[in-house]
Amino acid sequence: MITSPIWLPATLVATIFQPWRTAVQRRLGRELSVNAAGLVRYLYGLPFAVAMLAVYQLVLAPAVFPTLGGWFPLYCLGGGLAQIVATNLLLMSFGERSYIVGTAYSKTEAVQGALLSVAMLGEHLNVLTWIGIALGVAGVMILSAGGKRMTPRELLAALNQRGARYGIASGFFFALTAIAIRSATMEVASGDHVRAALIVLTVTVAMQTVMQGALLCVRERAQVALVLRSWRVSGQVGLLSALGSACWFTGFATAPVALVRVVGQIEVAFTMAFGHFYLGERATRSEVAGLMLVTAGVVAALAGAL
Repeated sequence: MITSPIWLPATLVATIFQPWRTAVQRRLGRELSVNAAGLVRYLYGLPFAVAMLAVYQLVLAPAVFPTLGGWFPLYCLGGGLAQIVATNLLLMSFGERSYIVGTAYSKTEAVQGALLSVAMLGEHLNVLTWIGIALGVAGVMILSAGGKRMTPRELLAALNQRGARYGIASGFFFALTAIAIRSATMEVASGDHVRAALIVLTVTVAMQTVMQGALLCVRERAQVALVLRSWRVSGQVGLLSALGSACWFTGFATAPVALVRVVGQIEVAFTMAFGHFYLGERATRSEVAGLMLVTAGVVAALAGAL
């Protein structure tokens, strides 16, 4: 159920910030471990999340702080943990294939999120939305081939590779994250969806900082100093992460998870742009064809939402 038209611009803006943040974070991954690169997203994103909530709560839309439901902390904790797992799996998927293809595997999140949201949240999708999901997944599968012509049997074999499994698993946990975050926003007793999204964001990122930070201190203590010394680049990751998550969370608070994630697949276009201009990776004809299918899927999903 769509409760506000703000979901669409919020989702589109999020698709710009996320690949930008991932590209910068991947460069950090050359110096930091997977867990350390994941921590910078939360540790350096928390001050920006707190600042956004404070400015909105005290300046832009002053109001009494809303009551939080009993399930609120559990949903934030579950969503935060799922996002940590998803992010680490995504970073690990980059090890075997390119930045573009690693991200493409995780975009199976759209169909996984649609199925999970129907089963867990009781959301209903019309035929056009399901067609959009199918087109998007087809485009992602073409992108996952990495520019190679593959038979169906070869494609199935490619999907069994370690990098593919990491990407698909990442998509599953990102889908769980979206469902948990939407549930958390529904526990905020406020008709202001932006306020609810910022509250959920701040609490979730605080929990993630503690969880990922504790893991790093226990298992990779030497990485802690590297995380702190990387503050110049890590600060950029934190800012982009906080801005992107604020937009995603606003989308989840105002529209069905599946619809937000289907439209969010347009992120692949920005991913290819960042991969090309920022990381020097070249897009092939098949990747362009896959992108066109993803775009057609987004258009179909939007038509279904009207």
